Amino acid sequence: MENPLCPDEPGFRLIETFGYRAAMGVAQLPRHLSRMARSAEALNIPFDQDRARALIGALKGKDKRCRLTLAANGALDLETAPMPAPAGFWTLRLHPQRLNSADPWLHHKSTRRALYDQARAALPKGVDEVLFLNERDELCEGTITNICLTTPQGSRLTPPLAAGCLPGTFRQFQLDNGTWQEATLTKSDLADAVEITLTNALRGAIAGLWDEKDPARN
Repeated sequence: MENPLCPDEPGFRLIETFGYRAAMGVAQLPRHLSRMARSAEALNIPFDQDRARALIGALKGKDKRCRLTLAANGALDLETAPMPAPAGFWTLRLHPQRLNSADPWLHHKSTRRALYDQARAALPKGVDEVLFLNERDELCEGTITNICLTTPQGSRLTPPLAAGCLPGTFRQFQLDNGTWQEATLTKSDLADAVEITLTNALRGAIAGLWDEKDPARN
């Protein structure tokens, strides 16, 4: 039976992307499964966590990139690929399009991410990531990253979910530990930051450098 809560899109999936490391397995696995479970419940999708754990538990061998997907009918799939090379830093710019902070899909990691895919495909040479602002000119997130700014006073601040961003697992770990705090951030805060940190579960923390040639700096 058709699920009325899921978008009518061929191949729609919920997604969890993470790294498997031979020495330690999958970091933050409970947070990944909890996030998928929350989205599945919100969208009325059946989710067998035991099956998901079994798929992940069967991983072995070299370090690898993993992509766990959940279809609208509850079907799970786990794909692997080589682990991406570590990044020393990423050069970033601001994207001209604004996100709508009221869009509920910003809080679900899914295949419904055309804007992000288009933005990554159009990255200028020498630029590794673009960040989005919302309709209130508040900082949100990147195409595949959350963001944290270190202020001149030493605070480490990340945008709240209400600004319009994905509840990243690395982000949540830092919030739970008290290392980061949520705060409404703007382009001015980005310019004043003494350190910019981009994060995702696969790559961990990456130093960010705001491109001096970004037209949005003016």
